[in-house]
Amino acid sequence: MTQTGHATDPCGHLHELSEFIDGELAPELCAELEQHMAGCNNCRVVVDTLRRTVSLYRTLPADPDLPPDVEERLWRSFDMGELLPLAKGK
Repeated sequence: MTQTGHATDPCGHLHELSEFIDGELAPELCAELEQHMAGCNNCRVVVDTLRRTVSLYRTLPADPDLPPDVEERLWRSFDMGELLPLAKGK
């Protein structure tokens, strides 16, 4: 595993944590990452947070109905107002 040493990724493992959670890492890399996390609280917190986020996401309905004003504010907050149904002529 690569050690980046960047302030946002001091351990150099952030890029692997999502793959770890998804079960996409090779077994030897999983073992190495598990050993690292045994002593790294930061990586454990990231993994726990990612797992909870994925779990919450899976409980959402496939196509949630948002009130029109909420949907508009959401698209505008992403600076994507052109994707609003009215902007598309719907």
